[in-house]
Amino acid sequence: MAKIDWGENLELKISMLPDSPGCYLMKDASGTIIYVGKAVNLKNRVRSYFRDTEHTPKVAAMISHIADFDILLCESNLEALCLECNLIKQHKPYYNILLKDDKHYPYLRLDLREPFPRLTMARRMQKDGARYFGPYIGATAVKQIIDAVRDVFPLRTCRMTLPVKKPVRPCINYDMGKCLAPCAQKCTEAEYWDMMDGVLSFLNGDYDLVIGKLTAQMNAAAERMEYERAAVLRDKIRDVTGLMERQIAIRTDRSEQDILAVAQDGVDAMVQILYVRGGRMLGGDRFVLEREGAEEPGEVLAGFLTQYYSEGTLIPRHILVQSLPEGMADQMEQWLRQQKGQAVSLAMPRRGEKHELVLLAEKNARDALEKRNAKATVREERTSGAAAKLGEILGMDHFPRRIEGYDISNTQGVFSVGSMVVFINGVPAKKEYRQFRIKTVEGANDFASLNEVLGRRFSHGLRERAEREEAGLPMTGGKFADFPDLILIDGGPQQVRFARQALLDLGVEVAMFGLAERLEEIWLPDRDSPIVLDHATPELQLVQRVRDEAHRCAITHHRTLRDKAFTHSQLDDIPGIGPKRRNALLKHFGSVKNVRAAGMEDLLRVPGMTRAAAESVRHWAESKEKQ
Repeated sequence: MAKIDWGENLELKISMLPDSPGCYLMKDASGTIIYVGKAVNLKNRVRSYFRDTEHTPKVAAMISHIADFDILLCESNLEALCLECNLIKQHKPYYNILLKDDKHYPYLRLDLREPFPRLTMARRMQKDGARYFGPYIGATAVKQIIDAVRDVFPLRTCRMTLPVKKPVRPCINYDMGKCLAPCAQKCTEAEYWDMMDGVLSFLNGDYDLVIGKLTAQMNAAAERMEYERAAVLRDKIRDVTGLMERQIAIRTDRSEQDILAVAQDGVDAMVQILYVRGGRMLGGDRFVLEREGAEEPGEVLAGFLTQYYSEGTLIPRHILVQSLPEGMADQMEQWLRQQKGQAVSLAMPRRGEKHELVLLAEKNARDALEKRNAKATVREERTSGAAAKLGEILGMDHFPRRIEGYDISNTQGVFSVGSMVVFINGVPAKKEYRQFRIKTVEGANDFASLNEVLGRRFSHGLRERAEREEAGLPMTGGKFADFPDLILIDGGPQQVRFARQALLDLGVEVAMFGLAERLEEIWLPDRDSPIVLDHATPELQLVQRVRDEAHRCAITHHRTLRDKAFTHSQLDDIPGIGPKRRNALLKHFGSVKNVRAAGMEDLLRVPGMTRAAAESVRHWAESKEKQ
């Protein structure tokens, strides 16, 4: 294999690389950072990219774009790891592992620094000194836990700053037995914290105390024949019990753990995390890592760990991972301890119960990746695949990237409007939608209205294309310059003929068809008989989606115009009187009749009125009096 010439400047940099730990930043021709990495030995690591050896597809793609690189020296491997993490967050390089999942599972938050703590829900775990419990799968589970806790432990819910200098009147929660009313000094701080011991036990996984107390309250209510209250308590017990049953019991100690594993398909990777708290599996989360399907699993998990736990996510006491690069476990464990500020253990178990947990996480990751790929296949069949098949059926010689659908809506010829919807690669492109108010057609004439809408759309498009071509701009950036590959008309052969004539008059040739609603028949301009597709085919379903979307947009625009006309006021016709001044006039005078009778001085007393606007109102009123 011939040696690649990287250029004099790059070759010099490569030859002068130091034997030191640090970070390297790969750049493309524009100077954009495309990859950030760390190394125990920068010379060996960075030179490996420029050798004529086999690389994974992702690395090979990245190398093909390298035009320059920079290095940052560090004193230790741990310092390099921390720096790499910060640089990735700052620059978000294209070829690094980037977490794009925006889901944030809820936590329970308890600020034990407060004299009378409250239990609240939080979407993010932050380093604010508070105690966090979770994460939980969904806000409903969190609310059930908060309700169950407050039924047994009367925690305060108000945001009042305590303790107060003077006691205040307690709220209704005190009368209902759901608060100890520290705001009214009905309890001491010591009494409140005695109750908090039970709350903390419950949140750490000890449900027995809560279930016991709820059961005792239910039995007592039943003995007093307070059956409605007993039924409410019974439902609460069921909720808490159901919450316990949804958690998978595992054969480990009652510690907090995260278990991580990765599955790959040669293109993308799926990382699965299982959360264990108090010896119970609370659920899990998964993250898609694009372009990481051919990398070493240990490298993928190492990159994921530094990003996931650098965003303030709760770091557990123990972390189990499927694999890590050789020699990296110790420095990763040190970094995790530094992030948490407490002891953290990181392990790669190879046997026993912990290894079984890692295998369970790997199984979940593999299942999630298979489901994602299956969904992607189905999505492609329903969108771009359906568009391609539709083009074949209609006899097109190219893929219909852009499909436009048109429809007309009016009420007995009044407020007639046209809609244009756009599907690109089989997916709605709502920013490309356009609406037209029919200007030249009187009455309910859908044929002529279609002719007007298409004529206006393509007249605008031809002018814009000429302007953009002269300016050297792409056609996809304008309002009308991007012409469709295929047009759908809501209607049968007559509507299609009128629509096609509008294009021929402008010298535009675009493939077109109509969809007759009664039998869902496809009509082409030059065919005397329709094409009938199976209703279960993705291509007909795509056509129906385009037609229905065009119909929806036309109806919505028509109704908006109609409703606006029905709420029209005479004051709207006065120059200088907009919605705000109109509302101010009606509020001040009570009716249009009183506005007409008002003098200049009275009008000037209305908030927001100027002399010019008041004179305009008087001129309008005088013209009405002469009529």
